[in-house]
Order: sequence, then structure tokens, then C-alpha cells
Amino acid sequence: MTVHSGTTKRRFRLGNRTRKGVLVVHIVSVGAWIGLDVVMAVLVFTGVLTDDDGTKVLAFQALELFAVWPMFISGVTCLVSGVVLALGTKYGLLRYWWVAAKLVLNVVLTALVLLSLRGGVAEVAEQGRRLAAGALDTVVAGDMMFPPIVSPTALLIAVLLSVFKPWGRIQK
Repeated sequence: MTVHSGTTKRRFRLGNRTRKGVLVVHIVSVGAWIGLDVVMAVLVFTGVLTDDDGTKVLAFQALELFAVWPMFISGVTCLVSGVVLALGTKYGLLRYWWVAAKLVLNVVLTALVLLSLRGGVAEVAEQGRRLAAGALDTVVAGDMMFPPIVSPTALLIAVLLSVFKPWGRIQK
């Protein structure tokens, strides 16, 4: 904790080792999130493009195993570690445009995992189960093609914002 001279205002600051530890957690969590998005893309596009019903069933049922909760946990871990880093360093949570943009991206993507992705994954997995039981001719996974495109793109933008730190300070 740093005390500013001449004032009673105290500002929380992370120590160097703690900051590096939280930064590692932040980087690993976004890496895991991107990895989950890549695996999701492989499964979704395999399921959509294959003519083999067994492969389609396997791909869509596999989505249900990992796509929602591990992705949500990665998103929350990234969000919490990012907030800790922002509050514990000179950048602050709403001092710089690039930090604010990353915060918005993270909150939106994490919320979309629960609000949108969870229902879509459950629906496609159920269609896969019905196809495996012989009750369906085709599985429709049209909306499932967007998350593995949108999420990695937004996460790549967040990484680029972290590296290049554009736009400067937010004026007060």
C-alpha cells in the first residue's frame, strides 16, 4: 500500500512479486479461454461439415462437456485477475481507455457464455442425443458457428490492447 504525501488518501498497490503472479494468472486464464474457443470451433465446424452421423453426435455431445463451465471459469478468472491488476497498478480500472475497453469485452464475453452459449450448447447436445437414438435426420447448429468466431476475435483484440495500450487516459 502506498501513502501519497500531503494527503490521507491511501491507494492499494501490488508488490512486484504479487503483480507478476496475478499477471501470470491473467495471461494463463485468457490463454485457456482462447484454447477452449479453438476446441469449440473444431467441434462445431466438424459437426456442421461432416456427413457421418456418429462424428456429428460425438462432436456436439462433446461441446456439452467443456464449452460452458470451463469457459465461464476462465472468463471469471480473467476478469478478477484483470480487475486486481488494474486496481493494484498505475493503470487503474477506469483511468485508461484500453483498460476500460478490455473490461467491457471481458464482462460481455463472460456474460454471453451463460446467457447465450449455455442454451445453444444444451440444444445442440440434445439434438445430438436424439440423432444418436435415431429420432432426428439432421442436427441444426447454425447459431453455434458464431461463438467460436466472435469470442477469439474479441480476445485477440483484448490481447492487442494490452500490448499496444492505445488511446491514452480517460479525461476527467
